[in-house]
Amino acid sequence: MPDMNAPLKMGINNWNQYSDWPSFLRAQQRADELGFDSIWTWDHVYPIVGSHEGPIFEGYTAMAAVATMTRNASIGLLVGANTFRNPALVAKMVTTLDHISGGRAILGIGAAWFETEHEAFGLEFGDGPPERLRWLREALPIMRAMLDGERTTTTGRYTTEKALNLPAPIQQRVPILIGGAGPKVTLRLVAEYGDMNNIGRVTADELAEKERALAGHCEAVGRDEQAIERTAGMGPCFIRDSREEAFTVMADVFADNGNAKTWTDMPVGHPSHIVEHCKPYLDAGYRHLIFGSPAPYDDETLERLATEVRPELEAYLASQGKDS
Repeated sequence: MPDMNAPLKMGINNWNQYSDWPSFLRAQQRADELGFDSIWTWDHVYPIVGSHEGPIFEGYTAMAAVATMTRNASIGLLVGANTFRNPALVAKMVTTLDHISGGRAILGIGAAWFETEHEAFGLEFGDGPPERLRWLREALPIMRAMLDGERTTTTGRYTTEKALNLPAPIQQRVPILIGGAGPKVTLRLVAEYGDMNNIGRVTADELAEKERALAGHCEAVGRDEQAIERTAGMGPCFIRDSREEAFTVMADVFADNGNAKTWTDMPVGHPSHIVEHCKPYLDAGYRHLIFGSPAPYDDETLERLATEVRPELEAYLASQGKDS
């Protein structure tokens, strides 16, 4: 089982699409000011919600700038696309982000999935998910070794020759977060290399299935599963005093994102609705909940997550006999 007594963390994933720069930066700063534990954005070069023919900022350069203007929250991509960059270079980039942020960087990584942007930018996409997962399996030990200060020599898809990562990161161990919940391959990679995992929206039954798969992989590789921090992407959140008003806000925001259709089963409504939406994840031991925030960023939702939803979630954990 995951650590049921781990402290509650809340994160914000401010979407980097269909926004101007001042608004994006201010949204990340506001999340930091309100005490969110982590701030994130996507790693895409085309928008992935609504029309792909719209504006989006590149993830690493955007978060490097955010790191200079924030103080407390951890910073990362949810998640980096392994297909975009050489893994040794990723380790160097994340190390630089760790220094810029004063030791707050997380290396988020996944196999990638959006073929349209790969074709447009001339990025190799592979022949399907199995191949991209093989590439990720090859990339992960390179990134871990580089972050840990080892001279790295590899052959195969990624070739390095005594690559050295200096200066070393500020953190003694920069955490690697692996995105995805495929039970056979992705969760095996989490067990082998992940300090954190991230799953998307799943049902309670699906969540239990993922946990059983991860536990089995951890046992097989001799890993303490409590050493892996569980994080969950909760989807875009909109809070108002009534569910109807919150849904109206969501519809307007999604329309501003390339006329996207609104998503279903999202944390939308009164703060009590958000709490109920989160409880199955807390019951399963997930203690790091990351909420989506599309542009134009909704400050009321952000504030009420911090000042109303968070205390209720902490009270719920306390009532279940779990520290928060």
